[in-house]
Amino acid sequence: MRAFYGKAMADEKIGWIFTDVAGLDLEAHIPVIASFWATNLLGAMSYRGGAFGVHGRLHQKADGGLQKEHFERWLVLWCQTVDEMFDGPIAAAAKVHGLRVANAFYGRLQMQPAGS
Repeated sequence: MRAFYGKAMADEKIGWIFTDVAGLDLEAHIPVIASFWATNLLGAMSYRGGAFGVHGRLHQKADGGLQKEHFERWLVLWCQTVDEMFDGPIAAAAKVHGLRVANAFYGRLQMQPAGS
């Protein structure tokens, strides 16, 4: 998670969303997002949040909202990080689930007003 967020937060296309819009506290976020992925990939059942709501609020707060290219860039960085660090069926599932999450969130955001 740290490797991915290090890339995402420094990225010229999406870094501003994490730093300027979300004001992401990485140390607080890591346990939450690790729990999300452990639940989705490993069946840990430890995640008790609603991941979409946070992204809906970011969409409303970000100038122009979260756009398709933001989700595409997130997915590229996600897949690159997974490929660099892992191999095997769970790594493949992480990439597939990342695609599903990106598509689902983007689709749902199209029904909400974007930030101005």
